[in-house]
Amino acid sequence: MVIAIDFDGTCTTHDFPYIGKDIGAVPVLKKLLAKGHQLILFTMRSDIENPESENKEIHPVGGNYLYDAVKWFLENDIPLHGIQTNPNQHTWTKSPKCYAEMYIDDAALGCPLLNTDYHPKPYANWQEIESMLTKMELI
Repeated sequence: MVIAIDFDGTCTTHDFPYIGKDIGAVPVLKKLLAKGHQLILFTMRSDIENPESENKEIHPVGGNYLYDAVKWFLENDIPLHGIQTNPNQHTWTKSPKCYAEMYIDDAALGCPLLNTDYHPKPYANWQEIESMLTKMELI
């Protein structure tokens, strides 16, 4: 199965433009890989040299935001099938939407979230996600 994975709030806490804290995604993502699933990083992050946003909280400085997320996967020994796109979909569609059979994203309806005192924005609850994936016999 091809699974698209969001990054901020899904693999780590929400701390853009920085890499957030560990929230337990790595062991579950590795279990998915061990079962033969392919992962695509599907995020709003991009590398930007000259941010144009007037909201300095969104882009305080330019940076390699997408590169930093890809590096997180590399450092955690999680190979990616694709980055922002499914590398096979160009053979059958011109759609810019990344094709996957499942999307794991903290902004998705039904994604289990954790609210904590130490972080202001809820993020993916990987203990619950792991339970859901187990019930679906994906891991």
